[in-house]
Amino acid sequence: MSKNVLISGASIAGPSLAYWLGRYGFQPTVVELAPALRDGGQAVDFRGETHLTVLERMGVLAELRRIQTGGSPIHFVDEHGRSLLHLPAEFAGGDVEVLRGDLARVFYERSRPHTEYIFGDSITSLTETAGGVQVTFRQSAPREFDLVIGADGLHSNVRRLAFGPEESFVRHLGYYAATWQLPNYLGLGRGSVGYNTPGRLASVGADHLDTAKARAFFVFAAPQATYDRHDPEQQKALIVKAFAGLGWEVPRLLDSLQQAPELYFDSISRADVPAWSTGRIGLAGDAACGATIGGMGTGTGVVAAYVLAGELALANGDHGAAFIRYENAIRGYAQGCQKGGNRTGKFLAPGTTIGLHIRNGLLSRRSLLDWTLKEGQKISTIDLPDYRSQLSQLSK
Repeated sequence: MSKNVLISGASIAGPSLAYWLGRYGFQPTVVELAPALRDGGQAVDFRGETHLTVLERMGVLAELRRIQTGGSPIHFVDEHGRSLLHLPAEFAGGDVEVLRGDLARVFYERSRPHTEYIFGDSITSLTETAGGVQVTFRQSAPREFDLVIGADGLHSNVRRLAFGPEESFVRHLGYYAATWQLPNYLGLGRGSVGYNTPGRLASVGADHLDTAKARAFFVFAAPQATYDRHDPEQQKALIVKAFAGLGWEVPRLLDSLQQAPELYFDSISRADVPAWSTGRIGLAGDAACGATIGGMGTGTGVVAAYVLAGELALANGDHGAAFIRYENAIRGYAQGCQKGGNRTGKFLAPGTTIGLHIRNGLLSRRSLLDWTLKEGQKISTIDLPDYRSQLSQLSK
């Protein structure tokens, strides 16, 4: 039976998968390029019965409710600070909203008793054999695993090594997004304030735990650019160029960018992989079917990890059958959620003045907001198998 499983990625889907595999008697190992768990980051949310059911079965829902942000209302203003649109906390925050770093820590701690974690390393080659996958690493000695799972995000290293180059699977959706930390010089309270010009959003909100700190969030329309994803100075230059000459608080926010302790910058893109497995190698979360922002990727990744682990446990060593059942169960659901990412850039930073007026006018109507929230819950809901019950029946 395939028990020794290597998982690439220690953000959300990876530790979630490791947790469930450990509960089912597997020996998961998680390798992560970063030297440690990443702290802070933007808030991520869970919404609807399916997300909450998986969190409840993991035993983490109560803890996440204790550390939740309470949601993040969004207030859009003009260049003089006059109000244009207010979106309530539940619009962006769902049923439970948690900082990404806090969520990763909870999943890491829950999975750690049954999981080996390797930080500061990455996979350099994958060679499948009749009985396993031979893996080489940048730092660690080569090892062989029964299975390898890429849970390493939109820019998946496992997908590149085993399935093909990123450009074959990832499509640019016309926008870039950036976020960084800065002092809360505006004295902001809960939520964020945003300013738009066509194709641009500059926003800032107070830190949920330390009100002396704030976090900027910028979005801008642009064709796909060539830059080094690991060079923050190149990324800062792209941001400054995109927002040069804008009013409101933009100049001060750009000044803070130069002293930012860390920067997240990426294209708003989506991944579409025709088949989520090849031999003994599979994909989970954004690596298989993700969107940078707005595609409910966090919740989908947690649900996918639950289903993949359950199918592997039920398969009794037939990983091929497990991969097929997992993909059949999740693909349509993940693609439905992923569609939201197609609209994220256009929603946050409409490309024309008319588009901005239409967005603000439509979303000022409470009835439309309520309908949007209900539709989001419908999309994120599927029937979940009870794997513990099924496994218990098989063991009798």
